[in-house]
Amino acid sequence: MQPTFVLIGKLNREYILPPDGPPLVDSCGGSLLYAAGGLAVWGADAGLVGRVGEDYPPQWLRDLEERGFDARGIRVFEEKIDLRKFIAFADSLERSSTNAVSHFARRQLTFPKSLLGYQSADDSRKDPRAIDLTSPAPRDVPKAYQNARYAHLCPFDFTSQSQIVNLFKGGATQVVSLDPAPEYMTPALRRELRIALQGVTVFHPSEEELRALFWGETNDLWEMARRVGEYGVQIVVVKRGKNGQMVYDAAGKHRYEIPAYPARVVDPSGAGDAFCGGFLAGFEKTNDPLMAALYGGVSASLEIEGSGPFYSLDVMPGLAEARLFALKDMARKI
Repeated sequence: MQPTFVLIGKLNREYILPPDGPPLVDSCGGSLLYAAGGLAVWGADAGLVGRVGEDYPPQWLRDLEERGFDARGIRVFEEKIDLRKFIAFADSLERSSTNAVSHFARRQLTFPKSLLGYQSADDSRKDPRAIDLTSPAPRDVPKAYQNARYAHLCPFDFTSQSQIVNLFKGGATQVVSLDPAPEYMTPALRRELRIALQGVTVFHPSEEELRALFWGETNDLWEMARRVGEYGVQIVVVKRGKNGQMVYDAAGKHRYEIPAYPARVVDPSGAGDAFCGGFLAGFEKTNDPLMAALYGGVSASLEIEGSGPFYSLDVMPGLAEARLFALKDMARKI
């Protein structure tokens, strides 16, 4: 069977100290699952593509299938793969991925044995073109997925993303959205990025990533979005955290600002990924970039009110629709 949606990204074993609420210790996570949760808020299911090692708990994969996801695209290697990821949030929501021992000690929490020997990846020193073993590759994408109507690429290394985009160049019959990884959003890689974005319908950079791409040239986010639109991208969505989103519709040169829904922040992990999943669901329903951003904003608002990629699926029935109705009145055209 061919799923309507395909989501491609990384899986992690998460150790999260949120600003509020209990810690998550060795919990399933990763950008792929947060995007899947954001999509599923709106009743949509998807084929998932990612990589895990033989030490990844099989029950977590079974849980995905029980939730209605197609996990054929999750490749299980016959070796162990270190998928651990640690994040500690301060009350100000500033995040840290280093000094895990001290963060647990500061909160008077027992340090988990399963996190012994953990070292955070220093992405700033990586070659942005280097392939990451934990990133999905083109050969991981089942043939049944390649003609899916909607595909979203979560953040992972530049080379793997570029290669996978080529699998989904189905012209007008496919919608491809891409969330970039911060390490390759630099002026030095802009020419290569321009080529990689050929065939991408929706580009989802954060404000920080977009500013880094045009560092030293302009401070105008709308100008940056316009220039990315010239690469062939039809829609540029700038994710701005607590400041909401900016949407640039390149075809009609329309500009929209959407505020963040005023939700209580318990754990901001995966909010951007949940937004992208919700956006894709909304675009399938409405074919309208503004409405799609509203759907994404609601998915993100539900995600940050709890911990774990599927927290948003257990909220009160009808809450997502009520927030969508409220958020419509807050959006404005520029």
